[in-house]
Amino acid sequence: MSLSQQELISNIRKRQRWDFIFAFVGLLSLLFALVTLLTLIVDLAMTGVPRLSWDFFTNFPSRFPEKAGILSAWVGSFCIMVTTAFCAIPLGVAAGVYLEEYAKKNWVSQIIELNIINLAGIPSITYGLMALGLFVYKLKLGQSILTAGLTLGLLVLPIIIVTTREAIRSIPNTIREASYAMGASKWQTIRYHILPYSSGGILTGVIISLSRAIGETAPLITIGALTFIAFLPTSPVDGHFPYLNAQWLMDPFTVMPIQMFNWLSRPQAEFHVNAAATGIVLLIMTLIMNGGAIYLRSRFRKRMKW
Repeated sequence: MSLSQQELISNIRKRQRWDFIFAFVGLLSLLFALVTLLTLIVDLAMTGVPRLSWDFFTNFPSRFPEKAGILSAWVGSFCIMVTTAFCAIPLGVAAGVYLEEYAKKNWVSQIIELNIINLAGIPSITYGLMALGLFVYKLKLGQSILTAGLTLGLLVLPIIIVTTREAIRSIPNTIREASYAMGASKWQTIRYHILPYSSGGILTGVIISLSRAIGETAPLITIGALTFIAFLPTSPVDGHFPYLNAQWLMDPFTVMPIQMFNWLSRPQAEFHVNAAATGIVLLIMTLIMNGGAIYLRSRFRKRMKW
């Protein structure tokens, strides 16, 4: 065996050792992270699960920990998520479709794309400060559900735009070319072919972005979310024509993360148990939303084949 072959074999073995060491260290880091996360979840569950009951979901907050519940918190979280979805999803999907299918590829579109990516990484407190100056003080929307929904809508909007573009970009050009060959217009191609095939990826991005928004606290505290509230928003349905009432959009609110913060700031251990139970509910909701996103993505991948 020549000297050059020996050196080559030695270099290969050296790189294989380094690859093994890197894989081993990475596996240890992953196991450490998983064990730490599992320990925290188990500790949270052992503390909070015994407190979960029907009364816990149907009672308002109280100064008595055994009577306190999260009714106003989960109703407020649901109302804000609905508002966020109505504000962010249509605009985000439309912007993603325009940037990917209609916008010219020039320096202007490159600047827009760069700013969208940067906005996706901005700390959430920045959106809260912006919303405080724009929605609360300038537009006079007050510390309302509408303000919170618009704030979180702006927070998740860049994520929806980016995931929509990535989902559309994954569609092969052969589908577009086949549609054009059959005489379809650009809009017909997008409506009947591009959007149906990319809907799985778009829905995944939407659900994941909403699951992030449901756990946000900093921007909502900034715009004035209440830490204690013992009433529900106005009902969106009334007994008079047109049977819809938008007053609930202007009502004050609280959400589950802020309710957790309120209980954790109290010295009594019983309130800490309530906070742990609220954390379990919030964790389950987030896991359900992320699991639903994974399920929808797999279903659409099986149904949409090209």
